[in-house]
Amino acid sequence: MTATLDLLKTRRSVPPPLLDEPGPDRAQLEAILTAASRVPDHGKLAPWRFIVIGGEARSRAGEIIASTFAADNPDASPERLAQERARLTHAPVVVAVVSRAGPHVKIPEWEQVLSAGAATMNLVIAANAAGFATSWLTEWFAYDRRVLDALGLAPTEKLAGFVHIGRAREVPSDRPRPALDDIVTYL
Repeated sequence: MTATLDLLKTRRSVPPPLLDEPGPDRAQLEAILTAASRVPDHGKLAPWRFIVIGGEARSRAGEIIASTFAADNPDASPERLAQERARLTHAPVVVAVVSRAGPHVKIPEWEQVLSAGAATMNLVIAANAAGFATSWLTEWFAYDRRVLDALGLAPTEKLAGFVHIGRAREVPSDRPRPALDDIVTYL
């Protein structure tokens, strides 16, 4: 229990440019995704799914992101387009967590969205517990329907985020955290 609490109390994100190889292998990734899927899920709907983006798929996804950016920003510099193209190439593995929340006769959509967020956080914690560093990001393209369509999301699906997974080249200093007195109320 102490090791788990220590991990949770000290966990921090590592920016994708600071994530190096090796990433999780297939068995490690399946263990991480199994843990990610063990979240509260009222109605057993599994209102989320995972898209694993590794190897050359990272560059293919980057081309989609860069071409979409270029369509909206025709005067973008080559350097900026290269930055957009590299968005998912820094970490060895990126897992997109897709929210499949939608109308249901018994389960409020809000609970389904929260379940997708919990799956994303479990993914981060499981990867950290397995010895990897992570960063959960969205960025503009997580909200662009053209990019989502190209990544295979259904029209009703949304992206909870991209979890970048790798080995930390360096761990940034911790950011200030809220004081409990500012965020906790006892009744």
